[in-house]
Amino acid sequence: MDIESLQSDLLGAIDAASDAASLEAIRVRALGKSGEVTGLLKTLGAMLPEQRQAEGPRIHGLREAVTSAIAERKAALEGAALEARLASETLDLSLPVSAGPSGSIHPVSQVMDELAEIFADLGFTVATGPEIEDDWHNFTALNIPETHPARAMHDTFYFDRTDAPADDQSASRGAQKMLLRTHTSPVQIRTMKETPPPLRIIAPGRVYRSDSDATHTPMFHQVEGLVIDKGITLGHLKWTLETFVKAFFERDDIVLRLRPSYFPFTEPSMEVDVGYTLDKGRRVVGGAQPDGWMEILGSGMVHRNVLRACGIDPEEWQGFAFGCGIDRLAMLKYGMDDLRAFFDGDLRWLRHYGFAALDVPTLSGGVGA
Repeated sequence: MDIESLQSDLLGAIDAASDAASLEAIRVRALGKSGEVTGLLKTLGAMLPEQRQAEGPRIHGLREAVTSAIAERKAALEGAALEARLASETLDLSLPVSAGPSGSIHPVSQVMDELAEIFADLGFTVATGPEIEDDWHNFTALNIPETHPARAMHDTFYFDRTDAPADDQSASRGAQKMLLRTHTSPVQIRTMKETPPPLRIIAPGRVYRSDSDATHTPMFHQVEGLVIDKGITLGHLKWTLETFVKAFFERDDIVLRLRPSYFPFTEPSMEVDVGYTLDKGRRVVGGAQPDGWMEILGSGMVHRNVLRACGIDPEEWQGFAFGCGIDRLAMLKYGMDDLRAFFDGDLRWLRHYGFAALDVPTLSGGVGA
């Protein structure tokens, strides 16, 4: 077929297209897998070099002209549709303000968005996993032995049934006890088993433990971070935590204190305290000369046994992990004194502490309200 005639035919059809459906049909006819222009492009491979030099620019020019014409016509049709919609729709400005929608973002949701914004700027992605876990992902893979207190019934919600492991590599372990996850660390295990390093993730979500008082609830929210790469040291962990805490509390005078601790899944392990100053009897995070210290999270270098359980060579890869309670972060930042109020469903509390839907966290505008 003559290329000039085909181009004229296609451009005319594009110009005459009256809606998006007809324009799409023309696009498929020309540029689809079996389209006329696509067919011409496929013939280039069988041409002699001299013939390809002559015909190639003409065929590619045809494709570019058709592609450009389709884009312009699509924009024109969308603009016309918008104009028609604007002309037909009306807005009654006499409606009272009180009749409009009302509501607010829960502080936990707001803090989750703040965390995602901060860590996205550091190159982290958000990972998720099931809230009903098996014993291997929740405990064994994290180097928690059978006799560890965290496995006790008074701390963990177990189910009466058992299930076979979901992954084929674990089939030899037999049936697994099922439970409500006690931390979001199983998300780290699943990510390390499914995705080869390097890794940089945070895992926010709901977790469950059998505990309830002013600072503990049976269900609460937790965020954990994981970095796996070559040459990772405690220095990288310390810098990451300092950057995160300064961004979250939106203060540069944050002072952190790292204390040796013990967690089965990290070695060495550290508790992290943040300095606070007293303002009219209230603890305020920050201050170059702290009046005291508050524990905010646990952290450490990922244990070699955890890396081996996930099929990662600890001689080649190292990493760090950290975790903290999202609800407690909200309490510290926004001055809340009772964790149980987060789950009472009291609209008066939410009206006082809630966030407007347009209070979207951004690093340029501020992550907090």
